[in-house]
Amino acid sequence: MRERRAFQNARRAREFEAFVAGAAGRLLHAATLLTAEPPNANPRARRLLTLALAHTYASWDRLRGEDPYDRARQQLAVRFARGAWHQYGALGRSRPAPSPSVSGSGSVAVLARLTPQERLVLVLRMYEGVAEEQTAALLGLPVERVRAICARAMTTLLHPPRGPAPIMAKVVPS
Repeated sequence: MRERRAFQNARRAREFEAFVAGAAGRLLHAATLLTAEPPNANPRARRLLTLALAHTYASWDRLRGEDPYDRARQQLAVRFARGAWHQYGALGRSRPAPSPSVSGSGSVAVLARLTPQERLVLVLRMYEGVAEEQTAALLGLPVERVRAICARAMTTLLHPPRGPAPIMAKVVPS
């Protein structure tokens, strides 16, 4: 009995290691996009991914034909949404002030201008290719709301807000 259980645990570990070897890079990139951290310095994204993969491993035997990548992506989204809720309140409906570590012209600075909710919807819809209906079900929002959030996020990315107008100096006649 113990030998069979040990064999099952070893098989489970091998299957999960193979899954992580194939999916961890893409999931880490998605987590990095969600947190809007630089790719080379992303402790929040790595923590988010670690927790999502730990939950996926814990439920590995109960997947029963379900796609483990979908389960891990779902856990990633749920954990990010919960963290954003606690950090910003109401899933970050106000735009966070850009931190000095993400200032610049890269994609990280662009994503940092979005609210956490906009980033979550944008990453799920555009990067991961999840359908509007599935995104709405995952976030508990109506499909129209997901569509509006995605459109607003795309507008913000494609047409960034302009800075303050330059101050005109007075010309004194001589």
